Amino acid sequence: MAMGNKYGAHRVIEPKGLLPQAAQKIDNTMEIYDNEILIDVSALNIDSASFRQLWTASEQNEDRLKEMILGIVAERGKMQNPVTGSGGMLMGSIAKIGTALQDRKDIEVGDRIASLVSLSLTPLYIEEILAVHPETDRVDIRGQAILFESGIYAKLPDDMPEALALAALDVAGAPAQTANIVKPGDSVLILGAGGKSGMLCGYEAMKRVGPCGNVVGMSRNNRYERILLDNHFVHKYFVANAANPVEVLEKALECNHGKEYDVAINVVNIHGTEMSTILPVRDGGLVYFFSMATSFTRAALGAEGIGKDVTMIIGNGYTRNHAEFTLQVLRESKALREIFEKSYL
Repeated sequence: MAMGNKYGAHRVIEPKGLLPQAAQKIDNTMEIYDNEILIDVSALNIDSASFRQLWTASEQNEDRLKEMILGIVAERGKMQNPVTGSGGMLMGSIAKIGTALQDRKDIEVGDRIASLVSLSLTPLYIEEILAVHPETDRVDIRGQAILFESGIYAKLPDDMPEALALAALDVAGAPAQTANIVKPGDSVLILGAGGKSGMLCGYEAMKRVGPCGNVVGMSRNNRYERILLDNHFVHKYFVANAANPVEVLEKALECNHGKEYDVAINVVNIHGTEMSTILPVRDGGLVYFFSMATSFTRAALGAEGIGKDVTMIIGNGYTRNHAEFTLQVLRESKALREIFEKSYL
């Protein structure tokens, strides 16, 4: 087989000239080029915003959801939700390594890995969907996928169950980015603090702000209040509708002595939460949108419309060594690990 493009452009069917993520359809023939890696896939972790949309559209019917997923992959050659544009990640075993990548020392045939690139750009073939797990956004399948030469991945660790590692790796960028952007003494607002991304971000933010900082968590109900407060993932917690910016602003300021925040982190999986994230942040502050439900247009025009001079990081789920960083968080926090084990095993 010949060499393909490093970034997978050779797999694009339409429109030509685009990269796989932006393409409408890609080639999911499972015969690999010399610089590709073939994976036997056992599970897909569907992006939270995507799974929520599909689960709602299927009226919470597992058979209908399976049909929708199979239809998307058959039409597009990849698992990219046409409504949200997002994908997710996969777990599987290395089936074959292209001849041009044989010198890679970190993997070999048979290794269990999780992909760290989105399903929205990954050639995927599904033979059968074996099970759906709505509570964790996971779908067990029998199928294959291809990683491009530029694709990143993580070998699944030996010291924790695969499902546990996958749950953490699925959102690995969030706590790693939190570690990069939060500084001692910062006030930090986390929207969606009760989910797995939110808890990981809260744990990391609490480590970074030190004794003079303030980490405030927000969710749509009080289900996670005691978990977050008792385990010291946040200093304070409030309940609000993330799509109601006025409500969020009022309650957020109340939890920060009436002052605007240095940092806001959005890990909510619903649309329309951009202004709730931007409004509470001071001029010169930083807003991090990890959520794939974020609209760049709404965020940019919204900040402009209220005269907010803030730095925005939108949807960047990758930072160097984020996979190992996040797995290490689970190793060092007994409380987080127990919560993840209860939720994802």
